Amino acid sequence: MRITSTSPNMTRRIAARLARLLRAGDLLALSGPLGAGKTCFVQGLAEGLGLRQVVSSPSFVLAKHYPGPVGLLHVDAYRLETPEEFWDLGLQEQTAESVAAVEWAERVDAALPEERIDAALGDAGGDRRTIELTGRGARPAEIVAVLGERLATDGDTDG
Repeated sequence: MRITSTSPNMTRRIAARLARLLRAGDLLALSGPLGAGKTCFVQGLAEGLGLRQVVSSPSFVLAKHYPGPVGLLHVDAYRLETPEEFWDLGLQEQTAESVAAVEWAERVDAALPEERIDAALGDAGGDRRTIELTGRGARPAEIVAVLGERLATDGDTDG
């Protein structure tokens, strides 16, 4: 599914709607160039999960966990050299107990589970961003399909 977001707020709303379909153990692999809106997307995930904390890029600490009824594990893999370094962070328990969002996922792709949602974000000029969601596996594919139906039915990303 490919969506064009016209603003950072719209990107957050799309992600918030997606988050409402997720549960602990689900993983999103975010890719895209610097400034494509990956952290903005994760902020929307946090909002949709009902988390009140301020979400910022974990670039220097590599991973931040935001606790909640369904927590959010936010990982920035930009500085990781190999896929093995992802698991060397010791995040397995938090990954199983939270929704995990991995920025720069292409750097650690081999360490990520095959069943996941890939979210490729791209700069479409100005505040416009492309968001391409691909469900890999039965449950992720169903989540992406349901989100697509809801966005098509509503005609926007409010609510």
